[in-house]
Amino acid sequence: MPEGLAQWGPELFLMREGERRRGPAPENDVGRGIAQGGFEPCLLTVLRLSVGREPGTSPTRGWLPRALARTGHLVRAAELAYTSGDELEQSTELLELVKAAAGAGDPGGAQALAESIPLRQLRDQALVSLVPAWARGGEGDRAVALVEKIRYPHNWGWAWALLAKATADSGDIAEARGFAARADAEARRCAVDGVDEVLGLLVDVAVATGDHDRAAELADRLEEMARSRNPAGWFKPRPLAVVLAREAREGDFGRLDALLHPPPESAVGAGGRPCGWALGEPGDRGRVWEGDLDGSAAYPVSARLPLDARDMACVLDAVDETADLDVALALADRAETLLETGDGRDHDVLVRSLTLLLARHGQVERATALTQGLDLDLSMAQQADMVGELARSGDTDGAEALAHAITDRRAHDRALIEVVRRLVLRGDQGRAEVVARLIDDGWAQGEALLAVARGMARHGDPDGAERLTRSIACRGTRARALAALVELSEPPRARRLAAQVVVLGGWETALPVLERILPRSVAVVVDRMTS
Repeated sequence: MPEGLAQWGPELFLMREGERRRGPAPENDVGRGIAQGGFEPCLLTVLRLSVGREPGTSPTRGWLPRALARTGHLVRAAELAYTSGDELEQSTELLELVKAAAGAGDPGGAQALAESIPLRQLRDQALVSLVPAWARGGEGDRAVALVEKIRYPHNWGWAWALLAKATADSGDIAEARGFAARADAEARRCAVDGVDEVLGLLVDVAVATGDHDRAAELADRLEEMARSRNPAGWFKPRPLAVVLAREAREGDFGRLDALLHPPPESAVGAGGRPCGWALGEPGDRGRVWEGDLDGSAAYPVSARLPLDARDMACVLDAVDETADLDVALALADRAETLLETGDGRDHDVLVRSLTLLLARHGQVERATALTQGLDLDLSMAQQADMVGELARSGDTDGAEALAHAITDRRAHDRALIEVVRRLVLRGDQGRAEVVARLIDDGWAQGEALLAVARGMARHGDPDGAERLTRSIACRGTRARALAALVELSEPPRARRLAAQVVVLGGWETALPVLERILPRSVAVVVDRMTS
């Protein structure tokens, strides 16, 4: 593991490394005088020149063609996709373009592109992704017709389930229940990987339509799948974990306890042969039975719990700060018991989720005690994560005190960044800036000041926000701060700031925030790259 990765966290670590390599920001406010009037031609010229200096990203795959699709240049995006790679790569990129166009409000163009995808399976996936787009746009008949065009049976259940969810969200209860029934029928007919995801979505539909008996029945089937699962464990997303979290929030721990503590008789099969597993002493877990236990060769016994440490972590992650304290504490007790009696696999994964759950509900001392047995780097990292959860719960005073108690400077600075971000969201810009100035690391202080500047702009002080960005030391961080202001500014000011972003950080930093105010900019960059 690279030095500091755990303490900074993956996201901040990679961002910090990249922006520190770009060096300090210039002292003379370079670019401030460019496009003072906010004229589009000036900004487009700056973009063209920037692309000439930094060829950078390939225009045939990834973010750029999807940005073209989102800004009304779907045909151009498809042309680029067809020039890259083999048939699989082309089909994969076209699938992403379909999703981008549908998300931007062009399901018609997206469907035409989907039907041109060379590989049939990816074409099916593209059509499935369009079903809820048509339904949300009020085109229920077109959505149904699209489902019926999907070729492979293993996609039908998911397509009908997506249609049921979109219809339920629109308020059409009877129609949604009908589509859900179709989805369930297809899931029963074609039992393949992913059926649990279909059932999990159907639970959401049943809850949304007020059919709680149906939701319970579907949850029972999910539980049955968990009990008979492959020893490799669950696969993401983990729909049963979401069901268990919902039941826990309602004070119902029956299903969770049944998965954690199955009845003893489940450990013995016909003829007295051991089958499955039993909740015994910690040392028994993982044992493979050998010998002639009943006069014949014994079968190996699976050592996996129906709900193991990683699965329990998913349950805890799905329980947010809206849950009652009693619910959080009850889940924490069960998680700690699992840590004590489990086989040790994914121990640290569950510890992390448990400490975050406790911190979200103000149980800092108990959460801190759980980190004591971890590797020092991981312990510091988790304490920083706890600060973030405590701050998000609203206790910024406690979060700041906990941050200052962290002895590792990297984790300490990351924790203070989280405090600053939460103070900004509360509207306390003054205190947020004071805390940001306490951060020792130059890059980290700039990251915190970026949050403060964004908050100032959001609360009606764009001039103060712009001035604050001038105190950010790293060139790349200052460019991102200005880009954040672009998103919050009216078009003339946004274009002027965007020109400065291009000069400081290159077109890659500016282009994502220009889609709203200057959609032509994406096409300009792509044309320049391909000319």
